[in-house]
Amino acid sequence: MAEREQWAETGLGAVVLLAAIGFLGYALAHAGGIGGGGGYKLNARFGEVGALAPGATVSVAGVKVGAVSSVALDPKTYLADAVMIIDPKVKLPSDSTVKITQDSLLGGQHLAIEPGGALDDLKPGGTFQNTQGAVDLFGLIGQVLRPQGGAAGQTPSAGGAAGAGASPAAAPASPGG
Repeated sequence: MAEREQWAETGLGAVVLLAAIGFLGYALAHAGGIGGGGGYKLNARFGEVGALAPGATVSVAGVKVGAVSSVALDPKTYLADAVMIIDPKVKLPSDSTVKITQDSLLGGQHLAIEPGGALDDLKPGGTFQNTQGAVDLFGLIGQVLRPQGGAAGQTPSAGGAAGAGASPAAAPASPGG
């Protein structure tokens, strides 16, 4: 009787192990880990990539069509090269634009492609000619809160100029009267 229970436990353990391996294989295949690596490479160069990282989503009209495979600095141009793998069923016009967009205020970033109207498509290994880099959201907020440059430096002068402007306006009125 005890021997039969041991065989039953061993069999049940084997079934659980096979199910776990099956789930792992399915997850890796659909995540592009095993056999799901089909697709073609496209390149894009950006002046600023922000927090864009390998694995980030590539989308067209909000629909995922690929993923970023690598992001590296070109030592000659000091531009960031992003390589993406695109679903082979998706053909993109050669004048398409790729831009880095933010998922949320504090979230990650992804690439959004806006298809162009060209009749020819980007070839595998091709490079996007139209790109828009990441926007530094906190830098923009800082510029609004603390303006720098000409506008901030001219504020006291503008007050003085307004006072000076009021005097000449009053001065012509006196000679005219």
